Amino acid sequence: MSVVITVAPTGPIASKADNPHLPTQPVEIADAVAEAHAAGAAVAHIHLRDHQHRPTADLAIGRRTMDLIAERCPILVQLSTGVGLDVPFAERAALIELRPRMATLNPCSMSFGSGEFRNPPADVRRLAARMAELGVKPELEIYDTGHLDACLRLRDEGLLDAEPLQFSLVLGVAGGMAATPENLLAMVRRLPENAVWQVIAIGRRNLELTAIGLALGGNARAGLEDTLYVRKGELSPGSLPLVERTVGLAGALDLGIAGVEETAARLGLTGR
Repeated sequence: MSVVITVAPTGPIASKADNPHLPTQPVEIADAVAEAHAAGAAVAHIHLRDHQHRPTADLAIGRRTMDLIAERCPILVQLSTGVGLDVPFAERAALIELRPRMATLNPCSMSFGSGEFRNPPADVRRLAARMAELGVKPELEIYDTGHLDACLRLRDEGLLDAEPLQFSLVLGVAGGMAATPENLLAMVRRLPENAVWQVIAIGRRNLELTAIGLALGGNARAGLEDTLYVRKGELSPGSLPLVERTVGLAGALDLGIAGVEETAARLGLTGR
């Protein structure tokens, strides 16, 4: 059995003041992704930043970042349509017009830390339909238990018809599920048959819940978006050590690492 490793090098929240190794510009992000691919990552989860390091849905920045990544390695690109709490939904949704192989689909609005993450139901339906038209694989981001039910309603409406369904179980965001083994196990038990899933554990429970997720048969994500530290009190010098640590966890469980072609086939990605 092999597992898919996703690298998430940037995210929408942290800054270089939090960790100076956080990549924010297209070249920095592409370099970080290439390092992670060489270490075993098959998917790159990409957030974009502008020249002032703020979250952005600027299509030119998105196109340049995707092109720079493609020049460096054949990793599968997954654009985040979450972008940032202050970016309007319409701008975030327009990123799929760049036609990445994958993009995130957030099914529900929610409190997110001290802010609000807005995903109005009608807009989510339109985005899901457009992703289906373009052949962009949705990664369904589940921050709380009801988010799974919302995704299953989209499936039942015919808006998620590309099997298998792909889920990220996000634990540890203030406003969503707490990062506990009990919450993870409860969500895994509720996933539809044949679903592909990974754990995204935010902050200090990242290592523990990633290991549990791998043991339960899930995939894994690693990178500075999810934790800025490689161990307690020690900032990670980039996403590479976090990816290498995750690859090591998989190896300790006698799990292989899925390459790009195997991952694309497993996720049912359309050709480019």
